[in-house]
Amino acid sequence: MPSHETVDLQVSGAAARLVLNRPDSLNAWNEQFGLDLRDAVESVAGDESIRALLITGAGRAFSSGADLKEQRNPDDDGGVPDLSARLRELYHPIITGIREMPKPVIAAVNGPAVGIGCSLALDCDLIWAAESAYFLLAFVNIGLVPDGGSTAMLPARIGLARATEMGMLGERVPAERALEWGMVNRVVTDDELHSKAGELLERLASGPTRSYANYKALLNRRLYADLAGQLEAEAAAQREQGHTEDFAEGVIAFAQKRPPEFSGR
Repeated sequence: MPSHETVDLQVSGAAARLVLNRPDSLNAWNEQFGLDLRDAVESVAGDESIRALLITGAGRAFSSGADLKEQRNPDDDGGVPDLSARLRELYHPIITGIREMPKPVIAAVNGPAVGIGCSLALDCDLIWAAESAYFLLAFVNIGLVPDGGSTAMLPARIGLARATEMGMLGERVPAERALEWGMVNRVVTDDELHSKAGELLERLASGPTRSYANYKALLNRRLYADLAGQLEAEAAAQREQGHTEDFAEGVIAFAQKRPPEFSGR
């Protein structure tokens, strides 16, 4: 497998582990991270010798979401960043690559799963969470809308009422509540997470791969038949939000570590 700057792909027999590896930034997503993660997902998907994949984070977080400190190039409409470009070019291939991969994918959520990091966990087939983990659709807190497929994945897992609560209130959902809501499959102690998730990975890697693949395809057909269309709708909405005064205020407030003062514009 190719080496990567921001993710670590480890393969042992038929099992692969993909470690999000920007621990100093709590595994925040920047452009290089997107490039590396997309390449790693494509590598695993195209390797028939790999029969199951586990995704987890290095350090004390699964992923803190988009790296708000990263400078982005402005688009041609008003000189503000086009927030849809990276979604379409990098993040959407990751999301669809995992959903369409004909093998099971496990998320071992070892800490905060925030924003696009939360979306990544939701995109996986099975989610094992540490007791200290939590899930947060933080987009609304900086004037954006959820993306990364979360507007499809989340209501499919937990229903409209709870998905609306997460997307509009932008509050943390601790691991135990996520289990109660049906967002995750298991919650284990922090010390046990990697061993328990590793046992599951080995079980799936030695299981009936084609059975898993066909069942996954059937679930996709039933629950995510228009995933591509939903991802495109998210990108369009996010581009619109990137041009709002609320988004500018949200980013400034985040940098200044103060509550934002939204104007609705």
